[in-house]
Amino acid sequence: MRTVNPEEHARKRAHILGAAAGEFAAYGVDGTSTARICRAAGIGSGTLFHYFATKRDIFHALFSDDLPRNAEACARATAQDRPDDGIRLLVDHLLADLGDPLVPGLAAAVVFQVNRDEEFAQLVRADTAQIRAALDTLAARLADEGRPLPFPPGRVAAWIQGLLDAAYLAAGEPDFDPAAHAAELRRIIAWLTGGGAPGALPPPPGAPPPPGI
Repeated sequence: MRTVNPEEHARKRAHILGAAAGEFAAYGVDGTSTARICRAAGIGSGTLFHYFATKRDIFHALFSDDLPRNAEACARATAQDRPDDGIRLLVDHLLADLGDPLVPGLAAAVVFQVNRDEEFAQLVRADTAQIRAALDTLAARLADEGRPLPFPPGRVAAWIQGLLDAAYLAAGEPDFDPAAHAAELRRIIAWLTGGGAPGALPPPPGAPPPPGI
């Protein structure tokens, strides 16, 4: 019996997904064939189908693989002693891929696929729900500490999540600057979490961070 090396299997699987991500970002789900993915990954069709039965399975895996990582980030965020630190940790995690050049194409592909693939839509909803639950918990803790939130905690959490989602949808705009966008978003979140006005000047280099993000 042939022995499967788990590390080698995971490495090859990740390689296939990386190649597929580039194809989906450039050509969308319908414009990407398994043959194109094979060429990009430098593998034969037999190898591809050893890992994934269909192109749809590949696209699903690109996002389902993120659910455990996001769940772990949510758990670490809600375990922080200070809710500010938890929100900062979760926001940093969720913005980590904002500068990836594949983001605009993949974001467009996600929106298209959600509207026609219920199983994929369920994956996205599950991820959205776990992030929202963590933000709800952290915003409620801020309110319990007496933080002057501009809206009820649930609305604060909804706004933060909506702004994070919108950042990825904005990534395809011609003048999009991921670093500047992320910095502005953090200032808005600082206001939403009662840490200051969005128009406030950022602290000088080396200064301790203000409350909030």
